[in-house]
Amino acid sequence: MCGIFGYLNYHYDSTRDKVLKCLIVGLRRLEYRGYDSAGISIDSIEGSKPELFRMKGNVSELEKSTSQAEDLQRSIRNHVGIAHTRWATHGEPSERNSHPQRSDPNNQFVVVHNGIITNFSPLKQMLTGKGFTFESDTDTEVIVKLTKYIHDNNPSFNFKELITEVTQLLDGAFAIILKSSHYPGEAVAVKRGSPLILGINYPMGGPKTLRLIPSNRNGTRVHAQEMNAVEYYLASDGTAIVEHTKDVIYLEDNDLLHFTNDGCFGLYSLEQGSLSSPRMNDSAIPSRLKTLEVELSQIEMGKYDHYMQKEIFEQSETVKEVMRGRLDHAGYSGVKLGGISARLTDIKRSNRIIMIACGTSYHSAVATRAIIEEMAEMPVTVELASDFMDREPPIFRNDTVVFISQSGETADSLIALQYCKQYRALCVGITNTVGSAIARATDCGIHLNCGPEIGVASTKAYTSQIIALVLLALQLGENSNHLTARREEIMTGLRLLPLNVKKALELDATVRSVAQTLHKHSSLLIMGRGYQYATCLEAALKIKEICYVHCEGVMSGELKHGPLALIDDSLPIIFIATRDKFFSKVSDGFRQVLARKGQPIVICSEGESEELIPKGDFSSSYSSDLIR
Repeated sequence: MCGIFGYLNYHYDSTRDKVLKCLIVGLRRLEYRGYDSAGISIDSIEGSKPELFRMKGNVSELEKSTSQAEDLQRSIRNHVGIAHTRWATHGEPSERNSHPQRSDPNNQFVVVHNGIITNFSPLKQMLTGKGFTFESDTDTEVIVKLTKYIHDNNPSFNFKELITEVTQLLDGAFAIILKSSHYPGEAVAVKRGSPLILGINYPMGGPKTLRLIPSNRNGTRVHAQEMNAVEYYLASDGTAIVEHTKDVIYLEDNDLLHFTNDGCFGLYSLEQGSLSSPRMNDSAIPSRLKTLEVELSQIEMGKYDHYMQKEIFEQSETVKEVMRGRLDHAGYSGVKLGGISARLTDIKRSNRIIMIACGTSYHSAVATRAIIEEMAEMPVTVELASDFMDREPPIFRNDTVVFISQSGETADSLIALQYCKQYRALCVGITNTVGSAIARATDCGIHLNCGPEIGVASTKAYTSQIIALVLLALQLGENSNHLTARREEIMTGLRLLPLNVKKALELDATVRSVAQTLHKHSSLLIMGRGYQYATCLEAALKIKEICYVHCEGVMSGELKHGPLALIDDSLPIIFIATRDKFFSKVSDGFRQVLARKGQPIVICSEGESEELIPKGDFSSSYSSDLIR
């Protein structure tokens, strides 16, 4: 995932050095998203063209490069700086493919971009035919080349009008920030699909709400006080903004932000635009500042070696937070989900429940599908968002569709959400980010409350998603008397879960020693069944994205249909055999592995008999078969 960051200061004295450091710190906050190159653009000393610093490698190397910039202590009162971390998708990691991308050798227009321009190939072909020479292999370069082409043919356009025309020609999901030597002190940002947040800070003190000033072009300019010192921050994630300000605006799809050189900005919608007119009809979007729900202490690494380790060990607390105020709250012994209470009756009346997600969030849906079916007593299907939209299956008004996303900004899930809303299905969001696109667009939802997840590979959000979905299942089954005993069993398991997670984390040294025996292998299988099949899928995903080792999650009931042919005494195997209602079936699969001379590492329940499971395994203690 690429990360974008922008810093703009108006009527406020700073230095080139401070601006560069601010941009570097912003990029460091986005490093968790994964990247292979980074870059920055600031105003040049003479102001004639944007200055570029780009480099393959990490932000630390980029910082060394920017430290050699000229006249770092020069004072600047108004300035626009943009920065980017790139994860290669179009073109290999290299300096020329790094962002910001430029329109020409004079850097007349530069852009940072998160997302994909799906029609870049025909646009590139058209621009090449117009005499443009491309320097990179990226889809991003098309944006600035197209901007220059339209500007050259329409030099009277202001910056907003220019980028309006450009974005009308772009297909795909993206967030972009552009600056230009033709429009000094100005910047334009557009969100379509990819996340983008605006942070506002008044370093000399200022108002906390925005005053809207009607413009003479049917739009709205936003200003606080005339000539008031102001700083603006643009980022793809709130973690890059929180140390500067908590006053933010979450941009919605097709929002365009135009920052003018007097320190004001205009916020417009592109949805009512028309390609036939160079000036689209602006639709003002009055917006109030919202408070960023992140604390700086939450994004600090503390005593841990990396963020993923920190977030793994936070799970004994985060499993409490997702249940706080929802399980056994205010003397009530049971589940109450305030976020869905207004639509609970509608959900219960649905003909079916569809869960749509990607990656780890999809696995949380797989893990809980059976319990939601059991408690809600209605059909439940689980869909990968990308495959769902490839098929565009029928959706009906009496469907409930649950969208699961840690960030609440997952592009494929958002596309599926808009599709389902067209058919007036009841849409439920389960996210970890207040104010995210999914949280805003769904009819009701559940917030995970597990704090920001900085590590690219999800850990604490995954366990919190599972618990949130289990709570949803319990709420849906609350009026079924024949399920009372089962509900109590599950709730007892949830109450004990924080302690059991803490005990599981005490196996850290044992897990580390086993990992030492596996890390040199090039392939690995993880097997399980029932509730634990999702654990196999999620574990395999983690090993692939963290260790760069081929790994597959295998349903042990399917061993005879192909996977068993791979088993021998040299293939590393992890077998999950917890004592739940599927244990006898899991044991059959386990014996099949042993019959092929497999040497599995077994994750089992505490106190498991060695007659059924050989010694030398991991063990955990749980009270409910579901909570295993």
